[in-house]
Amino acid sequence: MTDLSAKVAQDQSNVAAKGPFQRFLRTIGPGFVTGASDDDPSGIGTYSQAGAQLGFSIGWTLVFTFPLMAAIQEIAARVGRTTGRGISGNLCRHYPVSLVWFVVMLLFIANVINIGADLSAMADALKLLIGGPSPLYVLLFGAICISAIVFLNYSRYVTVLKWTTLSLFAYVIAPFLAHVPWGEAASGVLIPSISWNGTYFTTLLAILGTTISPYLFFWQASEEVEEEELDPKAKPLRWAPWQALSAFSRIRADTLVGMAFSNLIGIAIVITTAATLHKAGVTDVGSSTDAAKALEPVAGRFAFMIFAAGIIGTGLLAVPILAGSAAYAVGEAFRWPVGLERRPKEAIAFYATLVSAGVLGMGIMFTPIDPIKALYWSAVINGICAVPAMVVMMLMTHRPDIMGDFPVHGWLRMLGWLSTLAMSLCVLGLVLQWML
Repeated sequence: MTDLSAKVAQDQSNVAAKGPFQRFLRTIGPGFVTGASDDDPSGIGTYSQAGAQLGFSIGWTLVFTFPLMAAIQEIAARVGRTTGRGISGNLCRHYPVSLVWFVVMLLFIANVINIGADLSAMADALKLLIGGPSPLYVLLFGAICISAIVFLNYSRYVTVLKWTTLSLFAYVIAPFLAHVPWGEAASGVLIPSISWNGTYFTTLLAILGTTISPYLFFWQASEEVEEEELDPKAKPLRWAPWQALSAFSRIRADTLVGMAFSNLIGIAIVITTAATLHKAGVTDVGSSTDAAKALEPVAGRFAFMIFAAGIIGTGLLAVPILAGSAAYAVGEAFRWPVGLERRPKEAIAFYATLVSAGVLGMGIMFTPIDPIKALYWSAVINGICAVPAMVVMMLMTHRPDIMGDFPVHGWLRMLGWLSTLAMSLCVLGLVLQWML
């Protein structure tokens, strides 16, 4: 047996030796946390508006986007695990500086706006539950999110993120409080139905833009690097090819579970608002907190409380990831020391960027900018950032000088390009909507 074959066999043996539950816990990692963070308060607002406006008929779109979302996230994770660098770290080494900064600055701006909108939604949700001043809650939530990601040990913080995902189960409970006609709901989820009008396609674009966001693949790629650096036995796959089989199997399982969980939550929100708000004729939902307020007279106090509490929980998950992905992108572009496993004094510029993103997001609450309107522009900026990032990511995954012996090919590559095309059409639609 060759040395490489022996190492592959040993790696497989180590994985097989674990029990089923241990293997499951080891599998749940960056992909699961990334998928859960996609259901942030602004995403909840998008799904709520979709269900309220169009009812059950829009539910199938979240099934349609699942393979596209899962493919692009798996590709991003493979880039990180194979090269030992995040998306921005590979961009700055192989592509023009102008392209790198175009993508990175747009990502930073979109993330700051998203942070501001999410913090505002969390503050409004807490105000709905207990009363009090929203501006104070914005500062409180912002301080909690940023302090946790800066001062907690990385391994402990990842555990916190995993447990925070449990808050999303609030939206799994909500449909069972809403007297859902399950046959009609299942038909909307499983059978594609298209209405040829502007409202339908605007909502479709919003859902696509929400489920495929650039901060997700920047974050997951960088977290794969973090996880690899924490394990003394793990190396970037270009230099440790015997680890590839188990690494890619884990990445696929992790990503599929994470993205399925994300879209399941989206479907639950659409079903809840379709069965309550749409049926009651409430079709104008501007945000996640608007949805929570509208639910109370239709579905009762308990449904309202669950929906509002879920907004807070998802924000506590999403805000640190938005700030962290911005810091990774900027730090890798400058080739600074980056990583949440480093202490703040070991990566001062990285953590300063992370804190800056959070502080600027908090500051939006204290400007004349409407956080809800800002979310529309955030979606546009996200799309404009996502398209070149996805195109370049797809190109780099076929370059031997970047991926070594592990280029992305076959059906995964096809789905990655299909996801890129879908996102390009989404951006074109948003631009045309703005111009008309």
